[in-house]
Amino acid sequence: MRGKTCLITGANAGIGRETAAVLAAQGARILMVCRDVHRGETARNDILARVPGAELELIQADLSTIAAVHELVLDVSRLTNRLDVLVSTAGLFSARPTTTEDGLETTFAVNHLAPFILVNGLMDLLRRSQPARVVVVASGAHYRGTMKFEDLQLSQGYGGWKAYTQSKLANVLFAAELARRVDAETVTVNSLHPGSVATKLLLRGLVPPWLVRRWTITPEEGARTSIYLASSENVNRVSGSYFDKCQEKKPSAEASDQTVAERLWAVSEEIIEEKASTT
Repeated sequence: MRGKTCLITGANAGIGRETAAVLAAQGARILMVCRDVHRGETARNDILARVPGAELELIQADLSTIAAVHELVLDVSRLTNRLDVLVSTAGLFSARPTTTEDGLETTFAVNHLAPFILVNGLMDLLRRSQPARVVVVASGAHYRGTMKFEDLQLSQGYGGWKAYTQSKLANVLFAAELARRVDAETVTVNSLHPGSVATKLLLRGLVPPWLVRRWTITPEEGARTSIYLASSENVNRVSGSYFDKCQEKKPSAEASDQTVAERLWAVSEEIIEEKASTT
């Protein structure tokens, strides 16, 4: 990875921070996207303690608003003239219904629309850096999800798990559709399940502590597939696949449906254009 530039969202904690640390240890320059500057600095210092001399640059961005993600695209373009790897790790779970400044359901906005805008906005930079890679951290939770196109914002019946599984299904669908739209010789795109990682998501009282200890893995273990897809020569030309434990795995039937993926792509563009026209 020496000489390569990697952008990692959600790099201040959990599997994002671990992915940043390992890729930095392999010699990559890391652009760490963090919502909170203080937490980002803490993460950067932690990685530097593990990897002295690591090339780490912080970029502050709130991925909940469309304008902020567009600004992030501009910030990255100003910082670097190449981008070899983009790892979309940032995500959230909200037990209660909340909306962003754009009036969108927060889980859908952060988990799906943000990487949709970011990756598409940086695609020219990725293509110029070929061969480049896009790695989308999804979840095995997508098997329980379904795209509720009649009410994507879940205004008629919000549920935290319902919102989360829909957003993770959207991740897998987005990665698959993007892979169909770009040449694998230029940019590969894959999604993955990191495992049931013991992150703040589970430690906020959503899951009993005894269950967390028994059934979860560490961020270090959870980052392995992200790191594998970002750096391994074994996947040089693999694109459009879903991975679990560094192995290709068949996603859900809905995640494999090209018609659903194309519809999600079109609807996502419509939402972004609509919000842009009202600001």
